[in-house]
Amino acid sequence: HTMGYWAKLKSSGWAYPTIVLSIYGFLANCRVAEPFLTPYLIGPNKNISEEVVTNYLFPVWTYSYLAFLFPVFLLTDFLKYKPVIMVQGLFLVSNYLLLSFAPGLPAMTFLQVNFGIVTSTEVAYFSYIYSVIPLESYQKATSYLRSAMLTGYTFGASLGQMLVSLGGVDYFYLNAVTLGIVCAAFLVSFWLPMPKRTMFFKPEEAVGSRSQKKGSVRNDRQRDSEADKDGESLGVEETEHAGGAGCCSRESVITAGPLLWKSFKESYSSRHLVYWSLWWALATAGYMQIFNYIQLKWDHIEPSATSSVYNGAVEAVSSVVGAAAAFSVSFIRVTWATWGELTLGLFSAVCSGAVYLMAFTSSIWACYAAYVLFKSCYMFLITITIFQIASNLSMECYALTFGINTFIALLLQTIVTVIVVDETALGLDIVTQFIIYGSYYAAISALFLIRGIYTACVHRRSVDQTETRGKEPGGEMISSERF
Repeated sequence: HTMGYWAKLKSSGWAYPTIVLSIYGFLANCRVAEPFLTPYLIGPNKNISEEVVTNYLFPVWTYSYLAFLFPVFLLTDFLKYKPVIMVQGLFLVSNYLLLSFAPGLPAMTFLQVNFGIVTSTEVAYFSYIYSVIPLESYQKATSYLRSAMLTGYTFGASLGQMLVSLGGVDYFYLNAVTLGIVCAAFLVSFWLPMPKRTMFFKPEEAVGSRSQKKGSVRNDRQRDSEADKDGESLGVEETEHAGGAGCCSRESVITAGPLLWKSFKESYSSRHLVYWSLWWALATAGYMQIFNYIQLKWDHIEPSATSSVYNGAVEAVSSVVGAAAAFSVSFIRVTWATWGELTLGLFSAVCSGAVYLMAFTSSIWACYAAYVLFKSCYMFLITITIFQIASNLSMECYALTFGINTFIALLLQTIVTVIVVDETALGLDIVTQFIIYGSYYAAISALFLIRGIYTACVHRRSVDQTETRGKEPGGEMISSERF
């Protein structure tokens, strides 16, 4: 009876890969020890100074992530996603083996490089599902995968906090528990079905046949969806057409270039999408920097060696509040083409205020509250941004846009790290760093407030002209898109 149920699940088209990937996402993000990484490194377990962790160790992760991101993005599509997800699982295992058992600064330096590979392979987790399920299931599957990640992260942070606060468990055992969980995630990755298609590395015949069919993005999506429904997905067609010329052939590598360029032009052809992408890259660079160094700021205010640590509880609360803020986006009815940039500017100002509060406060609870506010605002805005970009692009273009925007964000973060954090440059203390990050968000806010006010005024003027001339309301959309 159980075997029959699994056979039925596998034949459903979308349920089986979504369930397996959701289980993997939950386990891979259930990192019980992660909220306590800084206290673990600067405590008696590893005995590394706060200055070395801040100005030397953490920057190594940023540089590694930047170095691996773009090659991994291309390899992800070339290798058809599943092998890259398995690599992520394997490097997660080696990450916690190093944390648990490897002593000394050289091992912890290599650990940062290792974790750079883990984070650079996240693109495979987000794009795998679109290559194995039909179009009509995209929205459902995406929401399940994001929920699984969030639930795993929240559960891991909460469990870590309970073990530390109630059980008095040493940080070493948190890493040992996390090691067991990520081992289970690695084993689950073997159960994922292998995709039959890729987005860019397609046989030449398939690319030629697709390029002849010119139409809207939505028509392309509909065709792909219908092919999936009939059990003859694009990948199957391509395999049959190409014979020996699979995705790893010389022809598919040659034709990947034009497809990437075509997708790039479509992704950034609209000014509207460029502004959303600009905010994504700028704000994400700041978010990653604050996420990396917030534990050091907390330890600066309340040293973990002499006081109780609530990092896990704060991360759990901020994840839940951030998820609620992101979830609320689906209920908000706003003309984002008109008011989106102004919204980005206003909430970026709130982010800036929260970061300034983190920088100047001497109260750990005020710093915790400011972090929850900051993370909630970011999650709210990034959800709107991703929705705006994804709803206007094909899945190929969205995957490329995700990769490019993340790469630009990481490039910006690296520049900030090199100048502000790295010991070979300014090597600033943690308080001064957070003052600079607050100013960074203030600059983003000013940029988008100016742009948002301009867009709103143009929209208002076009509405007035429409009403005066008695035209149909179709002109309003053209005007807002043009500007």
